[in-house]
Amino acid sequence: MALSNGTGGYQVGAGATDEAIMFVQGAPTALAAAATATAAQLQNGLFTFDGTAGNLTLPTVALLEADMSSAQKVNSAFDFFIVNTDAADAVTLAVGTGWTIVGVAAVSAVTSAHFRARKTGDGTWTAYRIS
Repeated sequence: MALSNGTGGYQVGAGATDEAIMFVQGAPTALAAAATATAAQLQNGLFTFDGTAGNLTLPTVALLEADMSSAQKVNSAFDFFIVNTDAADAVTLAVGTGWTIVGVAAVSAVTSAHFRARKTGDGTWTAYRIS
């Protein structure tokens, strides 16, 4: 099936209802040990983990908002995913300054997790574990 387009771009929600909604997905950020995500990596939305147990620490809210000028309104949100392909070790989402995590932060071996990041106020965001 063809991707719906018109007037020079994608028409999300305006194409044929039997077609997949297409979007751009950059290559995942591959991790093998504890790391602090950059704002750009977090916005890319996809992390893979295969290595020793450790934390994936979110960037500070100040760094995130400096890199994401479109997230100025309270309740702005985006999703990100962690895919843990390691057979033995977990990776745990950890907070950077200005963040709160709701739900289980550990992504067990050979599982994945879906998180929604939501701006909750000036200089504050919450990451909700969805699955």
